[in-house]
Amino acid sequence: MPQLLLEIFSEEIPARMQAGAARDLERMARERLAEAGFLPEALKTFAGPRRLTLVVEGLPAAQGDRREEVKGPRVSAPPQALEGFLRKTGLTQDQLVERDGIYVAVVETQGRATTQIVAEMVEQIVRGFSWPKSMTWGRGKLRWVRPIQRILCVFDREIVPFAIDGIESGDQSEGHRFMGSGEPFRARDFDDYRAGLLAHFVVLDVEERKARILEGAKTLCFARNLELVADDGLLDEVAGLAEWPTPVLGDMDPAFLDLPAEVIRTSMRTHQKYFAVRDPATGGLAPHFITIANIAAADGGAVIAAGNAKVLSARLSDARFFWDEDNLSGNFDGWLEKLNGVTFHAKLGTMAQRVARIAALAREIAPLVGADRDQAEKAARLAKADLASQMVGEFPELQGLMGGYYARAAGLDDAVADAIRDHYKPQGPGDAVPTAPLSVAVALADKLDTLVGFFAIDEKPTGSRDPYALRRAALGVIRIVLENGLRLSLAQFADAELIAFFADRLKVTLKDQGKRHDLVDAVFALGDDDLVRIVARVEALDGFLKTEDGANLLAGYKRAANILKAEEKKGALPTGAPTDLTGAPAEETALLAALRAVEPRLAAALAAEDFTGAMRELAALRGPVDAFFEKVLVNADVAAERDNRLRLLAAVRDAMGQVADFALVAG
Repeated sequence: MPQLLLEIFSEEIPARMQAGAARDLERMARERLAEAGFLPEALKTFAGPRRLTLVVEGLPAAQGDRREEVKGPRVSAPPQALEGFLRKTGLTQDQLVERDGIYVAVVETQGRATTQIVAEMVEQIVRGFSWPKSMTWGRGKLRWVRPIQRILCVFDREIVPFAIDGIESGDQSEGHRFMGSGEPFRARDFDDYRAGLLAHFVVLDVEERKARILEGAKTLCFARNLELVADDGLLDEVAGLAEWPTPVLGDMDPAFLDLPAEVIRTSMRTHQKYFAVRDPATGGLAPHFITIANIAAADGGAVIAAGNAKVLSARLSDARFFWDEDNLSGNFDGWLEKLNGVTFHAKLGTMAQRVARIAALAREIAPLVGADRDQAEKAARLAKADLASQMVGEFPELQGLMGGYYARAAGLDDAVADAIRDHYKPQGPGDAVPTAPLSVAVALADKLDTLVGFFAIDEKPTGSRDPYALRRAALGVIRIVLENGLRLSLAQFADAELIAFFADRLKVTLKDQGKRHDLVDAVFALGDDDLVRIVARVEALDGFLKTEDGANLLAGYKRAANILKAEEKKGALPTGAPTDLTGAPAEETALLAALRAVEPRLAAALAAEDFTGAMRELAALRGPVDAFFEKVLVNADVAAERDNRLRLLAAVRDAMGQVADFALVAG
């Protein structure tokens, strides 16, 4: 079937916007093709420094004819409603069909050529595209991230004709800005297009660009007995900056290696987009760097390397100045004083006031995690001091880390310095959590203060909006608690609303591990706020429900709960414990005996936090419950029998309810 190829060629697209633009282009194209009744065999998008590309396989030459029935107003509706419906459908009243007192319009639409639909689709996409930042140019009103220069659009090897603000579609594209021929080339399908780009020094696929960068950089390092320092974020960025990425190895003044490695790497990464390299013999940074050029220079990149080395030296000279100045004037008291003039949030006071709250909270948490109260308070008071340092002013991403360096330089205890360094951790799913007790206390205090404070002023996350990164803070607390096995009660630090927020975040964490969110709800409903215990309950419950006994017992619980709920609507349920009634069916007597045997063993397992054992005890009820429902009529004519059986079902429900609220478990 025919293929559609679309390229929107423009001035340079910022690297940070390319991946999102490719996803948006794919989504918008799928939606509009689906609206037209098209289900393509394959659809793929590409993004690069100067182009967005879409290729769609398996589109028909034309749209099929369509017959659609549209419901209108009731026959008894006011005339205005009927008139509006007729205008909408383009029909007359005698063309309508009446069904069950409702007007129905049968609208037949003749299919259009795919080229017509594609032309409309491209214009809708271009005009409706949402960039983080966009611009107009010349005298037109069209907005795009950068000025559009060409639009290539071909279907079944023929140009799809249209124009958008004077930009006419065609079958031409351009290669590399500097290495290409300078002349456009023609492409009538994706194979021609991709080959043409490659011949003009453009690598279309970002994954291929990243592979070329890694392979080239590692080859350069291997030749000099060096190792590339991996940096996936930087790799993503530089792959969006170069159409013909060419790694170049440059030299750095070895005198700068006495700076902290993080300072060197951050200076390279943030300002220059360089990769750092490591000396495998020492494990430390080597006096070299990898830069990614956008051309294959005739001299092998010697001039590029020399120029980049000069720029890096200037950057590192600035970093050395900040380092020396901060260490010479490394007065934590002076930095803390400056925090009095820094507003954290208009409703939450200054940064100095936040520090005071964190210090008090760290002192409270310390004994719960095995840390010294005084040290925890001290580390927390100093944790934010580096925000007033010159180095963090230049490189905000080094906050905390530089505080740890300055604390050591000032002769503070290593544990205090580590707590200062690690108190922001974990900052993402790939970041390690602190494990030293002092570091744990300060990291928890920092995140809990953030959460409690913003919830108190009603600045909670809504939808996709989370300006204060409260979801990340909650996930950080959860990871610290779980990965360190901390037995903390969240109720000591959070109200019910915040605990519910933790429950939602815990669902995210456990979902990533393959656990069901309804099980988290079922366990949280017990009122427990010990995350370690909650997770243990969820894991045991998850395993139990995957067994035949668990699935059948859940069905029995649902049946019992439904009966009890129906009886409660009629009036209060009978109270008290079930008893052995003379003449009771054997199945009733057996269930009561099984329940009496299970209850003490279940209580012992729960007390020992042996939740897997508790599930085994519940499994013993499966057979008696099944037999009871198969043979025993709950709503007996004899009131005493009926009441006793309801009490028995309530006892089964209550026994299972000690493990989780099974009513919240999906059926």
